[in-house]
Amino acid sequence: MIKAKKKFGQNFLQDQGVLSKIIKAIPNETTPNFNKNVVEIGPGLGDLTFWLLNSGFLLTSYEIDDELVPILNEKFQKEVKEGRFRLINKDANEAWREQQSLSDKPYILVANLPYYVATKMILSALQDELCVGVIAMTQKEVALKFACKGEDSDFSALGVLANLNGSCELLFDVAPECFEPKPKVVSSVLQITKSHELLGEFGLFKNLSEYKNFGEFLKICFSAPRKTLLKNLSSRFDKNLLNQLFLEMNLNTNLRPHESNVALYLEIYKQIKADNERKQQRING
Repeated sequence: MIKAKKKFGQNFLQDQGVLSKIIKAIPNETTPNFNKNVVEIGPGLGDLTFWLLNSGFLLTSYEIDDELVPILNEKFQKEVKEGRFRLINKDANEAWREQQSLSDKPYILVANLPYYVATKMILSALQDELCVGVIAMTQKEVALKFACKGEDSDFSALGVLANLNGSCELLFDVAPECFEPKPKVVSSVLQITKSHELLGEFGLFKNLSEYKNFGEFLKICFSAPRKTLLKNLSSRFDKNLLNQLFLEMNLNTNLRPHESNVALYLEIYKQIKADNERKQQRING
């Protein structure tokens, strides 16, 4: 009998009702973001894998645990021969570092993510241009941070990045009893449907480097959540410029980071970026 390994953060989801709800959450042929290609991270014993393959998806799964690979290949040997299932014995984080995507074509990420790397993996999926959507189970606390909207007390940089890409929603909670072994916390299934309409409106993020720069900008904005947004920004950017921006945008100087929204952060970033480019042009003159 295979036992879950703590070093990989393994908690095998085996509740059939929950598995069915996850499958139903995946976009189908009648929805705009439908994609038959699915990538799964950490198939474990193959419970979710079985449902995905039986639902007709073309599946690629990344499994870091060497011991589970022959078991999965044996269990799904028919689907492997038919070309509907590809199992990759590799850390998904390593794959993202090496090739910037988990697939060579558009896909939806569906996964029960290990808690200790869930945040990093969701952020990687958001940066992955070929990932058109995410349905991921993780610790409820993490899911809430991604799903929070502007002006919510829990709104953070994670919420900005998730909603920047489209829409983000917490679908349902999953009790510890649905796993083997039982985790000590409640889990939640999060759905992110990616859309580039908002990004196109602002004319930003033409490349991954620009997206990462915006992520660094957000770290500054939320560096001290209890301080004002203006004070956090002033630690790195010209205060006179910021005062002018806040005046022109009719923003309260006592505005806290969580009291803002995605569009506002994009606009402030855009203005600061434009000012930096003007200064650089004068220097290069």
